[in-house]
Amino acid sequence: MSKEYVTLGIQRESLNNNPLLQKSELGRPLRRCFTLPGDGFTYGKANEGKDSGAADALVWRSAPLAPLYLKEKKAPRDFIGLNKGAVQAGLTTAQEHFQYRATHDMRRKDSGNEKTSLKVKRIPPTMVFGIPTKPSTPVYDLLGHKYQDRWLEERRKAEEATRARQEQKRHVDKNIYETRTSLLRKYQPPVDPPPLWHMEKFEKIPAYLSTFRSDIAKDTAFQHHATDSTSRHGAFGHGIYEPAKS
Repeated sequence: MSKEYVTLGIQRESLNNNPLLQKSELGRPLRRCFTLPGDGFTYGKANEGKDSGAADALVWRSAPLAPLYLKEKKAPRDFIGLNKGAVQAGLTTAQEHFQYRATHDMRRKDSGNEKTSLKVKRIPPTMVFGIPTKPSTPVYDLLGHKYQDRWLEERRKAEEATRARQEQKRHVDKNIYETRTSLLRKYQPPVDPPPLWHMEKFEKIPAYLSTFRSDIAKDTAFQHHATDSTSRHGAFGHGIYEPAKS
């Protein structure tokens, strides 16, 4: 072992915490310079003085109840009273009102004789926590189709109630007599849509091109077109022919 390694850390103890300065020892792993307790130190969690036997298992050690205390709640400020006092003092500007509120403190009074305190609820020792157990399924009702019969009975009653309401409404409507005034009030006369707009200079001008030989040929062509429109697509039968339907 070199003299340098023996004298390492004598003058400065911080050198012993630097793993780069540590020398490797024969037959031992490289030191990481962690500070460990002495040889007499016992690792682990300290055991409590309990036997942990049947006696401890049968005894229920519940958590101590929280002390019942009252938490004082500060009452909110009474701005209505502050504004009233500021007006009575002759203050008009916002700055004067701000200074008045900074120098005067008024709190709202409690309703009745009750004190504004928060009472901590104490949980009873016999309280059971968790989700309640689901009740057992009545097998006798399932085998006897009781749920089906109950559902059918409810549907029958609902249909009878709906039928009774409709019958009552029908009887009420029979007693209402229609007069000429009520019929005229309900009647809406048909209104023809306004015609399309046309320029005045083109209203009396005839067609420039006529491809029909005569008026009779024109009427015949339009009749054939109206007859043939049943097998065409479109609202007016001007589209393509529909495919054959089997």
